[in-house]
Amino acid sequence: MDIDKLFKVPKLPAGSNKRRMPDNPTPEMLKRMRVDSETSPAPSPAVPANGTANKGKSRAVIMEDEEDEDASMGAEFAPGGDADYFAEEDDEGRFFGGGLTQEQKDILNIFDKDGGEEAREDLEELSLPGVKRLLLRFERAANKNQDQRSKYPDDPTKFIDSEADLDAAIKALLPLAQVPLIAYPELVKSDALARLVGLLSHENADIAIDIVEVVHELTDEEAGNEIEEDEEGEGTREEALKMLVEGLMANSIFELLVDNLGRLNEAEESDRQGVFHILGIFENIIGVNSDYAPQLVAKTSILKWILERIQSKTYDENRGYAAELLSILLQNNRPNRLELGKQDGVEALLKILSQYRRRDPVDADQTEFMDNLFDSLCSALAEPEIKKSFLDSEGVDLMVLMIKEKMQSRSRSIKVLDYAMSGPAGTAACEVFVEALGLKTLFSAFMGKPSKKQKAHASAPASEDTSHTLGIVSSLFSNLPSDSPARIRLLAKFVENSYEKTEKLLEIRDAAQGRLKIVDKEIDAEKQLLAEGEEIGPEEEDLWYLRRLDGGLFTLQTVDYILAWIVMEDDGIRAHAQQMLGRRSRSLKDIISTLQIYHDNIDEEEQTAPDDGSPSRKEILRNLIAFLEGC
Repeated sequence: MDIDKLFKVPKLPAGSNKRRMPDNPTPEMLKRMRVDSETSPAPSPAVPANGTANKGKSRAVIMEDEEDEDASMGAEFAPGGDADYFAEEDDEGRFFGGGLTQEQKDILNIFDKDGGEEAREDLEELSLPGVKRLLLRFERAANKNQDQRSKYPDDPTKFIDSEADLDAAIKALLPLAQVPLIAYPELVKSDALARLVGLLSHENADIAIDIVEVVHELTDEEAGNEIEEDEEGEGTREEALKMLVEGLMANSIFELLVDNLGRLNEAEESDRQGVFHILGIFENIIGVNSDYAPQLVAKTSILKWILERIQSKTYDENRGYAAELLSILLQNNRPNRLELGKQDGVEALLKILSQYRRRDPVDADQTEFMDNLFDSLCSALAEPEIKKSFLDSEGVDLMVLMIKEKMQSRSRSIKVLDYAMSGPAGTAACEVFVEALGLKTLFSAFMGKPSKKQKAHASAPASEDTSHTLGIVSSLFSNLPSDSPARIRLLAKFVENSYEKTEKLLEIRDAAQGRLKIVDKEIDAEKQLLAEGEEIGPEEEDLWYLRRLDGGLFTLQTVDYILAWIVMEDDGIRAHAQQMLGRRSRSLKDIISTLQIYHDNIDEEEQTAPDDGSPSRKEILRNLIAFLEGC
């Protein structure tokens, strides 16, 4: 079991937190109004006895009053721009309002004009016959529009009506997402899905945007959640969604969607929403099957588009979503990470992140944007090739500077350095880190001395900073050559100020042991219950070990690994550590016990030494254990 890899994987965004476009504004409350149907007309203004002398003046006053009244009503009339808001009322004169946007009303008007009753019945039923009628109506509208466009390519007046019918027929497919067990197999079985995807290359970009909206709704992981129990189809909702996604992939959905990214103008609201939904479709499909992530990058120019989009000067929803999609594409995916390096993606990420060196994000959305970029960088740094690109782009120097500035990016920079310096491939980064005077900055964070500015800002939990700081120190001891000036400077840090940093290590160790004791008690209770009824297998043991790692064992292993190094390399530290452990009723044997568990749970592949001839982590642990046993 490779513990380093296990605890160095940035998390994917949670599915339940999937991005949504902001909702259209709605009135804060609907005011109930009464209309007195028997109200008599307002009395006419009195005419002066002297005839017409003041007639014009009186008329002007009346008109001015009416205009003022209209203006005052206009501020509260038709919330949400709904002109028919007050069109519906009950017998008592209460108004409820339509609550529909103009676009929705246009669609209903088209349905009412031509086959409206049938369409509404289909929407209400959502049964198999209703689904088939909707798909048939869509295919007829698509065929008619294609025929009209081919006959009159230079005369839009000839095909504009068929295009409006097609627009309505496409949007009528949105409710199919409510019955995936019925609708999705029918979509795949018929030619409707291929026709639907094919319309992404329609000459009218608005038609393509309609298709994008429908596909986004159909591929949503929550599709059909509300009325799943009422469906009569076979299989599960997940199986139906998987069938739909496979059908979309068979029709080259990725290539067509990326082509549309190039022709949409985000200055237009509809195009902006279209881009947002395209990114959402990518997330939905990869959520169904993560194996599609490398296909998206290999077959399209999406990575190039994302890198250009996240470098735009102003922040907006789509820029934030592009950063989130990038972190998803790089998660556990070596081909995509290597492609990022080929397209100078590391340089681009560092350039964007450098703006957070001396200023914090202005709000939560921009903080999420920054976090996604840092996570993308951490994912990519799992590859030796990306570590080299990071070093060539002076990424280590930038991260050290960001730690010094003590803004919100400080914690994220420590995390990036942990990834960059880990493993044998991180040796060069370790040496550059010491040369860039990173030790002073790192141990300032390690000792927990935040500035006033840092206290005023939200930041990552101290425990996470401590974990990544320990990871960096561990990598420094693993990678820096023996007796090198850099290693001597590192060791001196644990001697200075009366061994304060060594004592800090022991404090962290005590805290980790305290957390681990609680978890061990819970596991022991579970073992007793299982022992009474069934045999405990290796799977249960692995799960319990993972729980122990998360409950403090991982921190304990890292601390004891560092303690073993400094105890072996400096007699003064060894004497002081033994004295401090003795006060806690501990000894070096406790460190040996922790390192033995660490050694026994490293993956078999870790037993072999790296290609550069440096010892493996398992060999290092064996040597450290042997030395401590001889003390």
